[in-house]
Amino acid sequence: MDLVFADFATRPAKLANAVVRQDRCAVAPTYVVVASGGHLAVDFMVPDGEEIAEAELRMSVIGVAAPLDAQVNGEPVAKGFLLPGAEGPDTVREFVLTVPGTALRPGANVLAIRNAAADEDGGEGDGVIRLRTLTVDSAAHDGRALRKSGHGAGERSGWVFATERRRLGASAWQPGADLRLQLDRSETRDEAGEREPVTRLAWRGTTGAESSVAFRTDLSGFHGHFRDADGSLGELRGTLTGPLPQGGRGAGAAPQHFTTEEEHDGVWSPAGRLRLLLDDGGVPVDRVTWSDRAGAATSLSLLLPVVAGRPTAPGERRDVTELVTQVWASDEFTDFGEVAENLLKSGGKWLAHEQDPELSFTFDLPVAVSAYSLTSANDVPERDPAEWVLEGSSDGRSWTPLDSREGEVFRGRYQCKEFTLARSEACRYYRLRIIDNHGADETQLLDVRFFDGGAEAAAPGVSDFVGYRQSADAEPVGYRGTRIPAPATGAEGQGGDEPGELLAADFSDTARNLQDAARLLEQLTRYLRP
Repeated sequence: MDLVFADFATRPAKLANAVVRQDRCAVAPTYVVVASGGHLAVDFMVPDGEEIAEAELRMSVIGVAAPLDAQVNGEPVAKGFLLPGAEGPDTVREFVLTVPGTALRPGANVLAIRNAAADEDGGEGDGVIRLRTLTVDSAAHDGRALRKSGHGAGERSGWVFATERRRLGASAWQPGADLRLQLDRSETRDEAGEREPVTRLAWRGTTGAESSVAFRTDLSGFHGHFRDADGSLGELRGTLTGPLPQGGRGAGAAPQHFTTEEEHDGVWSPAGRLRLLLDDGGVPVDRVTWSDRAGAATSLSLLLPVVAGRPTAPGERRDVTELVTQVWASDEFTDFGEVAENLLKSGGKWLAHEQDPELSFTFDLPVAVSAYSLTSANDVPERDPAEWVLEGSSDGRSWTPLDSREGEVFRGRYQCKEFTLARSEACRYYRLRIIDNHGADETQLLDVRFFDGGAEAAAPGVSDFVGYRQSADAEPVGYRGTRIPAPATGAEGQGGDEPGELLAADFSDTARNLQDAARLLEQLTRYLRP
């Protein structure tokens, strides 16, 4: 059976093998509201000749309670099913209902979900259903079709989970930072050629804070616990909200890429590549442990790219500007393309309509900057910075002054001036606060570069992580990896199970089987317009 999928958390909604019709429903930014007495009808296809013993209807629902009726081809799946109330209006819960195989038929099928609140006591009820996602799939697939389609928590695209935290002794859950996760080990696949999904995950940040979670079978969420850096304990839970943004970046963090080796009988052998991103909204992670459905377990400790306190040896420092993943400016001249991103590449300058603008730079991981340089732009010397402060931060909120300058003068256009920091700390965020320029109403720069001490960069044979791997029913082996540059966009992950290709295939199959292809086209593009 082809996966039936509808994700109302995006605009436009993501659909696979589904045409959605509505009555008394409203479209919200991240869900669909089924009002009292209203319903959604989902048309989908079951291939001819396929026998399905049992299917599962999964629904991700937000907020308050409401009774629900569900039918497939007129056969009841649930009658007056009361969705339990949630701790808060934004709590997301998943519910699974069994669809007997006898309710499905070859060809066109219809799933109807109705808000039965109007039937309560014979009057109109106040309850609504806030539906975020729904899927119908064969129970025998065990969530495989959802993962393979890329609509679920496919490892190829990475995952984003909305999280909630409840401290020990507290009664209410509180919203937490999103968890952005990508674990992609090239050779870890099951017999069908899919990547094995993660089942358990634990990680530790550089401050000592720790978390450990277990995932649902279909990876739609998790539950676990945490210990903060101050020793406080609590529970942690999450709900899948969607894939990582295109390119794998999330909130300024980018996946790290490693070439890996395993040790067998004292001999290290190539073990494929690893792509890793774990961003919980706090400090960088230095230890990660996970296990997958096949029973394999992996644990590794990461060497941060740059460690504070290392001496700067002459001639050994590195230009680490390429580790900057995001640059932000308090103002920029977008009409002429004189934006902050130009500071990290050749071909343009940055100009702000302010005498005291700010620039902030987010690095992939903490970097101990030992020096930096500023380059004057092409015109109007009065726009050159004259006084500024460079600050660093580990979390982007609390800032520490690292260097300050007054009365600085650039003697010519395109002059590069370098400044050495009196103190060097490993920070992920750097902020350049320009306090004043040389009298103009605008401020400009051509280039900003950052340098570290680099003593560790030249050490040959040093791995960037060490740990172990243990496959199911096998002895543990050593595991290590070395960072490599990220591949160019499009260089990997272009297999036939990409979301775009699968959606097109589902669409074509559905169109061939429905009698009115024109009506299907219209509904796929206007699926919820009254």
